[in-house]
Amino acid sequence: MTQEADTEITSEILLRAYAMGIFPMAQSREDPEIHWVDPRRRGVFPLEGFHISRSLRRSLLRPDYKVTVDLNFAGVVEGCADRPETWINPQISALYSTLYDAGFAHSLEVWSGRDLIGGVYGVTLGAAFFGESMFSRRTDASKIALAWLVHRLQAGGFRLFDTQFLTPHLASLGAQEIPRSAYHRMLRAALETRADFAPEGYSPYPSLISSMGASGSSG
Repeated sequence: MTQEADTEITSEILLRAYAMGIFPMAQSREDPEIHWVDPRRRGVFPLEGFHISRSLRRSLLRPDYKVTVDLNFAGVVEGCADRPETWINPQISALYSTLYDAGFAHSLEVWSGRDLIGGVYGVTLGAAFFGESMFSRRTDASKIALAWLVHRLQAGGFRLFDTQFLTPHLASLGAQEIPRSAYHRMLRAALETRADFAPEGYSPYPSLISSMGASGSSG
């Protein structure tokens, strides 16, 4: 379900929308209008169900990349919008930049040397993380970003990882699709709980690999 936004959207309005279970999208990069979306079927990541294949495990163990958090939020949003078709128009980019400045939006970056090769960004409220978009410029870079993100959310006490829609790519990693009513129940419970995107003393290794055992598949 979509509804056109007929008033100027502020960061406060955007946060209230997330708390109600709706999020904004544009039809295209050039479309000046922003539409509110409340899907009948919602994509979510069970935080204990992220799927690490053998190939992804090998990628996670490679020494030729590094991961940072909130170091280049604008670069991640730009990377997510750098595709032929995108819902990220200039107004949406500006809105999420404002949320980032206020501490409600976060990015996770994957680097190879000085090159930003992948990343993911989203919004936090209570114990809910609303994943907005991700990108990859190298094989498995977005999967690496998601693996690190899920591990961080687990460590920080998050209870909901909202992916908005379910794509084949996300499904291959363990994401599921649930009815709108079930999503809203999960959202209400998550908003009543506190979580921390930067938990004190957090260190991903060695638990990043050991806590998410690889499956027996070779893909």
